[in-house]
Order: sequence, then structure tokens, then C-alpha cells
Amino acid sequence: MEVLEIVSTGPLATVQDLGRPGRMKYGVPPGGALDREALQVANALVGNDLGAPGVEITLGGFSAVALRPVLVAVAGAWAPMDVDGVPAQPYTTVQLEAGQTLNIGHAAWGARVYLAVAGGVAARAVLGSASTFGRGKMGGLDGDGKPLRSGDTITAAGGQAQSPGSMNPSAARDWATAALIRRAAALASAGTAEGAVMLRVVMGPQDHLFTEDGITTFTSSVYVVTPLTDRMGARLAGPTVAHKGGADIVSDGIPAGAIQIPGDGNPIIMLADRQTTGGYTKIACLASADLDIAGQLRPGDHVRFQSVSVEEAHALLEQDRAARTRPSLALSLLGDGLEHVVRVVEIT
Repeated sequence: MEVLEIVSTGPLATVQDLGRPGRMKYGVPPGGALDREALQVANALVGNDLGAPGVEITLGGFSAVALRPVLVAVAGAWAPMDVDGVPAQPYTTVQLEAGQTLNIGHAAWGARVYLAVAGGVAARAVLGSASTFGRGKMGGLDGDGKPLRSGDTITAAGGQAQSPGSMNPSAARDWATAALIRRAAALASAGTAEGAVMLRVVMGPQDHLFTEDGITTFTSSVYVVTPLTDRMGARLAGPTVAHKGGADIVSDGIPAGAIQIPGDGNPIIMLADRQTTGGYTKIACLASADLDIAGQLRPGDHVRFQSVSVEEAHALLEQDRAARTRPSLALSLLGDGLEHVVRVVEIT
């Protein structure tokens, strides 16, 4: 059932789900949504399975016209949105009627907006996933790795309002609010050094190949996200991190969030479409709880790194998961010149 026709994609729009794990031994990265929670939240709001394919929109500038009535939701980066010029609210459900146009403007903070349609986006799965992996020519609507283009039509994969693996609406709304608050707190002022995004890292596996001064520089400096940033990795610029010797090692596996330091001394945060092996020293790896925030970094954002233990990283992940079920309170937020009343999940 065709539900949307794309009018404009913005800089880049691709079909993404939760990726294709377990394929790195074949040279295929996991891929999938760079902000996994945001995709899941959008899916939860429209009653989909949490891992259903949706549209990942880079920096906004997306519009589509409804071909028939369809329920949609948008989460992730904060971008103004409207339906036929009437403002609509992200992180909630929006009912589109046939002929109406959904417009998602340019993101005020964050890099990636996720659009879910009730039933999920129908796309050809390759190696168990519809996620678009352009370098590997796999995933996307037709399985060939191509991004979405103006004129493409989005078909809903299923017709039911609530899929068997979906979350109840009240829990979905609370989760959406919690995700919005966390992203706003981390990213809303990321464009200034004073508002640098703090990313927690576990040191290693090759931190022993850096000087003490190099490690101190890494954990005490502010870095800027450069334009040489994509789904493969976020390149940073700032004070250089000194190696004891050279930057090269025997190639080994690259886990999610690994931070490579090549010969120029500037960190690279490896993201979902990263190469599966690499020969640069890895000074640290992001705590899993911060992977989604790293996926929302955009050029010009400022970043700091804080070293935590493995045990602390595990605790952060558990806190993140528990936050989805905490009691909520009312809060008024001002965004895009509009006042939005949302629920705040208490996070301790």
C-alpha cells in the first residue's frame, strides 16, 4: 500500500532499520540507524515493531505528500515540521490525510531525523536488513544501496494499526519524552565550546601506545566535528593526541564507537557504516549509552571525552534503559518559537 511520495530528500535520506549484526566477519558492517533509540521511538509511537524500517533524514529539508491516510511519527534531531503549513510536533504521532504534505525543516540541533510510518517502510532486505549501505550497494527500497530520491514512493509494509511486537501507546509517549529531554540536554548547545557534548569512553584497546601527555590531551580537550563526517565516522579537529611511536598497528576489528587516532593526531569516532577492520591505533571506545548521541553529531559541534570504567559504562547503559519506565511530570518547552507541553521522565 503506497502511502507517501517523496518531494524533497534534503542532503540525504535513506531507509534504515537496526542493521545487520553478525556480518563483520564477512566484511559487512552492522549499519542501521545511527540513532537507534530515535528510530525505535518513532516506530513505537505509530505502533510498529521497534526495529521496523524507517527513513533516516540527514539535517532535515525533507518533504513528502500522503497518497492515502497514514499515521506517521518523527524523532531524533529537533527539526520544525508542518502539515500543509500548519505546525506539527515531533516526538508525537501525526495523522496525514490523502493529499497533505509533511514538511520537515532544517534541524535546529542534532543531525538525523527519523520518520516512521504505521506498518513500517516496505523495502527489500539484504542479509537480513533493509538498511541502506551505499558503499556495499545493499539495502534501501530496492536492495541496491541507493538513497531515497525525489519521486520515490514509500509503501507501508503492514496494514495493522498495532503490530504484535509494538509498545503500548502510553509507554511509547513516555519513552519519546525521555528521549527528547536527553537529546536536548546533550545537543542543544553543542555548537559552542561551553556546550560541548560530553561523550563517555572506556580507554583501550591500544591506549598503551599513546604518551601520558597524549592521553591527558584526549580526555581534557574540546574537539570540533569537521565536515569530513558521514555515516562511516565523525572526524574531529583539535589538540593533537601524541603516540609513543607510529599510528599504525596490525589491522584488527573495529567495534562500535571505537576512536581511532591516525598519524595527524586527530580523533575519528567510528560509526555504523565503519570499515570492519583497520590499522590505526584506537585510544578508546564510546560507552554504549552514548552511541546514539554520537550519531547525532554534525559539523561544528564541540565534543569532550570522559574516561569511565567498564563497570561504569555498563551502569550507564542500565540507567538509560530504566529511564524509559520512570514516572513522568509535566514540563513546558520552548522550541521553534512554539511552546510544547511534554512529560519529563525522571532520570537519576
